[in-house]
Amino acid sequence: MTETFAISILLLPLSLMVVLSLAWWFSRPLGEKWTTRLVVWSFALSAALALGVLTQGRSFLTQPGAWFSVGHYTSTWDFCIDPLSLIFAALTGILLFVIAVFSRDYLHRESGFFRFYLLLTLFGFGVLMVVLAGNLEQVFLGWELVGLTSALLIAFFAHRPGPTANGFRAFLTYRLCDIGLLSAVVWLHHTTGTTDFHVIENDGFVHYGISTAGSATVIGLLLLVACLGKSALFPVGGWLPRAMEGPTPSSAVFYGALSVHLGPYLLLRARPIFEDSTIASAAVVIIGLLTAFHGSLVGRVQPDIKGALAYGSMTQVGLIVAEIGLGLEWLAVLHIVGHACIRTFEILRAPSVLHEYHHLELSLGSVLPRMGQHYEQLLPAKLRHRLYLHALNEGPVEPVPFYLLGLWRKMCLGFDRWERKLEDLFGSSNPQSQSPLEVIK
Repeated sequence: MTETFAISILLLPLSLMVVLSLAWWFSRPLGEKWTTRLVVWSFALSAALALGVLTQGRSFLTQPGAWFSVGHYTSTWDFCIDPLSLIFAALTGILLFVIAVFSRDYLHRESGFFRFYLLLTLFGFGVLMVVLAGNLEQVFLGWELVGLTSALLIAFFAHRPGPTANGFRAFLTYRLCDIGLLSAVVWLHHTTGTTDFHVIENDGFVHYGISTAGSATVIGLLLLVACLGKSALFPVGGWLPRAMEGPTPSSAVFYGALSVHLGPYLLLRARPIFEDSTIASAAVVIIGLLTAFHGSLVGRVQPDIKGALAYGSMTQVGLIVAEIGLGLEWLAVLHIVGHACIRTFEILRAPSVLHEYHHLELSLGSVLPRMGQHYEQLLPAKLRHRLYLHALNEGPVEPVPFYLLGLWRKMCLGFDRWERKLEDLFGSSNPQSQSPLEVIK
């Protein structure tokens, strides 16, 4: 019975997603009232089931059946049910329930009302797939669904050029960094023959039978690369403040609560890999601290409240990542839960805070004093000036994704030319044909 309840956590949003998709496909979208009710109750029940299974105190793997088979390789649907996954599943259900209720009035009579709730349901299913996945293939499936819905909701107001450009920017960063997760899947199969999670002892975390520290280092660094894009870590986090172009509810649940914390969740799930590699753990700590410093610095010069909140999220996620690298796993879990709830509330309240701030200043008859002057008090003037210029220019995070894309394109062109020369050498290619890559050059 417990296993059935655990699988139902994921089946509820999946079933609702199918219903909403069919209604959209046949041009019969539900009304606002029924759409809201179905989404709200779906995530409320998912959260209740997660909390109910969590109280049982059990950790187990369940395999409903096969997923796909290619040659001698077969992948099954595996779901890892333990305290870590259930805490994240309950957090996901609760916050999506809150967002669904808030959006009912926020997007009332909006032309994209049904589309928003459909994408929100798809997003919820993707997050639950990541947190309940029993192997990295399923993590990759949910990971891509979250990335797709993130980009689509950033570009929700597609009649304006800004949201579509920023949605494309986020999608580009996701795709570049997701190469790390895909490569980690391949490398794990090469070294261990499987990417399944195995519950060990009583803590509910996973264990991989990696034979050498070198393999653990490579896999750990690849997973860290995957987390860079999803969690807006340094130096590819420039898309995060631009993601605020989407509706406020999606900004709250994606970039304050759930999406940006999937990177730390993946690091928590892969804890034994980093325990076997000092280099990978050190890289996690360094990236986390650099992200926290960068987010704190740039957030201080943001002219709008959403930009400041975005960099505030980046700062906190950087600290969480550093905690995971230092081995403070459960402190990181508590930090994630607290930060997700507080940041969701802050972003949802952002449109009202400015009005209240101005009313408070008018009541006092003066400007409110600035807070957080520790940089000014601790650092010399010359260094403060340089840091200020760094913050205004947002450091090196802007050109990095495009520089990496340029390197990737040059590498693909090089491989393409090399392949064409081999084909010409063996007489199996038409020398007058032109490569598609050279056409767009």
